[in-house]
Amino acid sequence: MLRVADLDYELPESAIAAEPASPRDSARLMVVDRAAGRIDHLHVRDLPALLRPGDLLVRNTTCVLPARFCGVRTDTGGKAEGLYLHDVASPADDAAPRCRVLLKMRRHALGARVALFDRTGADSGVSLELLSRAESEEADADSGAWIVRVHGPHADWLARVGLTPLPPYILGARRRAGLGVADERDRADYQTVFAAEPAEARARPEHGSVAAPTAGLHFTPDLLGRVTAAGAALADVVLHVGLGTFKPVEAEFVEQHPMHAEWCTVPRQTADSIDAARAARGRIVGIGTTASRTLESFASTDDMRAAVSRVTRLLITPGYRFRHIDALLTNFHLPRSTLMAMVAALLPGGAAQLRDLYAEALGRGYRFYSYGDAMLIV
Repeated sequence: MLRVADLDYELPESAIAAEPASPRDSARLMVVDRAAGRIDHLHVRDLPALLRPGDLLVRNTTCVLPARFCGVRTDTGGKAEGLYLHDVASPADDAAPRCRVLLKMRRHALGARVALFDRTGADSGVSLELLSRAESEEADADSGAWIVRVHGPHADWLARVGLTPLPPYILGARRRAGLGVADERDRADYQTVFAAEPAEARARPEHGSVAAPTAGLHFTPDLLGRVTAAGAALADVVLHVGLGTFKPVEAEFVEQHPMHAEWCTVPRQTADSIDAARAARGRIVGIGTTASRTLESFASTDDMRAAVSRVTRLLITPGYRFRHIDALLTNFHLPRSTLMAMVAALLPGGAAQLRDLYAEALGRGYRFYSYGDAMLIV
């Protein structure tokens, strides 16, 4: 078993990226060649030169929802902020939408209302009424959630009031750097160029994410074109990133962690592409942990074709035998996280080797977390 302490490391606040690289593919890239035992320091734009004809890159096309919102209590005037999680069913005699949200305010009370601001900070005309405490989901990742009724103009209400759900560490890094929050820019920056827009902004759980699949943020349309020009192919999966992705591992051993649930799907065409890549002796390269975890949640391509979609709670730790993934493009992750455990599972030296790689990255000035630089393990 893997001790959580073995995934710990010291990260100076200055190493947390407050803003993305511009252009996206100018981010730095640490290339870890396991067979050669070599480390190279390049840029994401150099990726096509590292690929072989027949390789298949698998990307997560989930769309990040504008899930964060701000407002005030209508009775006290106290500030409130929250995170939209998903819709819930309304009674047949109630036309008002209901949804599950996390709410941060001084005191919660049944029947209280929160008047929401629009994206400019003005009154949106939309308010949320607290109906009941929600039963916990995602292995208690959203404990403290509420079921609320939406009052006011219902159509596309989240699109009008919702802000980009940037992780707290990015917001904190910006405060320390004296930077503001430019939501219009983040709406583009915190979305992959290949994200599939949901049919509506007010989404059910299978329609969007509350966090970005961050490895995919490095790609530009030009880079995708150069990847295919190099003889590699692209395939899509969907895993909608839930609140549990931010849940820290609090157990002594990672395997004791109650893994959160996330909805994922593998289209039949992607299963066919995997079989074609195997026939051509190409590698399956996961663009990020979410795309990789999606593939690994299916026993085989036949399983993908049979099931198509499922809810996964797969936890990958060192010793895991990968069924599909041969290489991984990923960012530098939070300490003591299940994401670090998954990356360590790809390395022959496990968590100890990963800590050494992170230490080298820090020594060379790499930027960490969602808007940071990347690592390619081949």
